[in-house]
Amino acid sequence: MKLSLLIPPVVALAIAGIWLGSQRQTISALEQKSAVLQKAIAARSSGSALDSSSGRSASPEKIAKDNEPIDWKKIAEQFTEMNRGGTNDMRAMVRFSQRLQAMSKEELVTALDEITALDLPDDAHEILEQIILNSLVEKSPELALTRFIDRLEDDDGSLFYQLSTAMQKWAKKDPAAMIEWFDQQIAAGKFDSRSLDGKSRPRLQFEGALITELLSSDPAAAGYRLAALPEDHRADAFNHVFFKSLKEEDQPAYAELVRNQLPEKDQAQALSRSASFMVDEGGDYSKATAFLDRIQATPTERTACVEKTAESKLFKISLSRKNTREDFDTMREWAGVQVLESIGIVTGKALASAARNQNGRMMEFSEAANLAVEYHDASNNDDVLATFLDGWPARQNKEQARLLAEKISDEKRRAEILRKLK
Repeated sequence: MKLSLLIPPVVALAIAGIWLGSQRQTISALEQKSAVLQKAIAARSSGSALDSSSGRSASPEKIAKDNEPIDWKKIAEQFTEMNRGGTNDMRAMVRFSQRLQAMSKEELVTALDEITALDLPDDAHEILEQIILNSLVEKSPELALTRFIDRLEDDDGSLFYQLSTAMQKWAKKDPAAMIEWFDQQIAAGKFDSRSLDGKSRPRLQFEGALITELLSSDPAAAGYRLAALPEDHRADAFNHVFFKSLKEEDQPAYAELVRNQLPEKDQAQALSRSASFMVDEGGDYSKATAFLDRIQATPTERTACVEKTAESKLFKISLSRKNTREDFDTMREWAGVQVLESIGIVTGKALASAARNQNGRMMEFSEAANLAVEYHDASNNDDVLATFLDGWPARQNKEQARLLAEKISDEKRRAEILRKLK
């Protein structure tokens, strides 16, 4: 959604202060808070709410107030309160966002030093740091990276995301300089692994961000970087590609990179993860279809992509409401066009996934089972029911599942399912 250009940092602050600052919150809670800030933006742009003197020049008192030193402790309290579900003075939020947007990269670095010197609770310090870092990434991604390069191993994940974004922005602006800096840091041991599997999560995430940009400017260079990684590390790098940032015309190059750099057993999974980003709660499956056609997906790839995309679509719907028969019918209609011979397996896996969804709007096992039986009875094979009963929810509802298994006509397949349900 394109927001008002009058105060663009507000949404960034919502992301930095809420989502990045408190990953323990539910998605629905984040959406509610984001909606509040978006309403504030709309009100600001229309002059209907936040400033009753809209259209008039700022008063000397307001200008003086805007030039006062920022009270970081007060700002921290406001965002901490918002994270806990409280309310905020939206005018103050907007003023702060405007101040932050007006600060130079040097002033942002000074602000980071100031909050570090304050005696703030860890959560409050983290929120402020991420808010300021978010603005620094926009103004000087290279400075953000050099400032936080020594913090890669002590972060819970949000810092990785912001710095990966900084790397992508720097690569867009000056790819040669960014790659030179990155390789220097690798040589200096900044990205050495401390895990038993030998994988460096920060490096793989950064490689993914870099590959995202190189696919548009230099696909061959993206291939060289991946080839330099151990083969069993490459799938992890692909997991960190910012797929939504890829242009449609770059998607075929991405697919070829997957096929050239990953073992065959991992290729379909990597492409299916990408396809799953092609749907959202409110849209249809047309973007996913276009992606499959654009990359000229093989039958194996297409099946894996349809399975993952169906599961992703239904999960996104479940974030706001429970999945319905209509949702599954729509999914099956699309899947039937893409992989008609596998529609039963796709349906069974989707039903099993819906029944194990733990977000508070999950389908009851009995509801999913009833749909599985209906689709089974309407078909000429056991794929829907057998696949559904092979999922984890059936193991949590063994008594009901064993009764359903008796409907499987293939004796060998029925016996295998019953064995797993003992």
